[in-house]
Amino acid sequence: METTSPSKTVWITGAGSGMGRASAVSAAARGYRVALSGRRREALEETATLVREAGGTGLVVPLDAGDQQEVLCAHEVITSEWGRVSHLVLAAGLNTPRRFWSDQSMDGFGAILQTNLVAAAGLVTAVLPSMRDARDGVVVFVSSFAAWRFNPGSGVAYSASKMAVSSLAESLNAEENEHGIRACHLCPGDTDTDFLAMRPTVPGADARMTMLTPEDVASAVQYVLDAPAHVCVNELVLSPTRAVR
Repeated sequence: METTSPSKTVWITGAGSGMGRASAVSAAARGYRVALSGRRREALEETATLVREAGGTGLVVPLDAGDQQEVLCAHEVITSEWGRVSHLVLAAGLNTPRRFWSDQSMDGFGAILQTNLVAAAGLVTAVLPSMRDARDGVVVFVSSFAAWRFNPGSGVAYSASKMAVSSLAESLNAEENEHGIRACHLCPGDTDTDFLAMRPTVPGADARMTMLTPEDVASAVQYVLDAPAHVCVNELVLSPTRAVR
């Protein structure tokens, strides 16, 4: 398989598991240098091992994406090591079993919006100047099917945050396409990851067999990352057929 230029650096948040980890391995196999961020260093180191096994180069940069100073420091570490970030994949996310008007807390509501929306905006803010200077850059917001079609089961805060992420992507394209920057609002349906543990009722093995896999989502992420510079994939929606894998 043809690989991309080694000058391409992708920064992935939520890289310690699930869709973020699968996207990191996929990008590494395509020749991208991969900066791996998340809260858990041990999980990121595990992903870095998989990146190396895929023939790639990984850089572990732990951070709390909700802390903008940590984001800026992490960005400085990456750019000092490899130069500018050319691609950004925002795969970190948060939800809670207590997700309805009847049982949610405002502390929980705020934490979900901070992780899913505010942190995403902060990461884009960190990489945008150098992307604009280079007149090239790709941002993939790993959002949710619930942002494309309202699903009350997803929760008040989660649905609100992911629908707002759609606006982040649209505004980025409206303002920055002319500078060569392209954003994609990627909306996967049910996916068999550890994130399912945040549901009020955790799906069993039979239900998981009808879901997307993290690798399915990573393939879609890779499609966006590899798109030609004159192509903007504004929104991409994935859903499982509900057939057993």
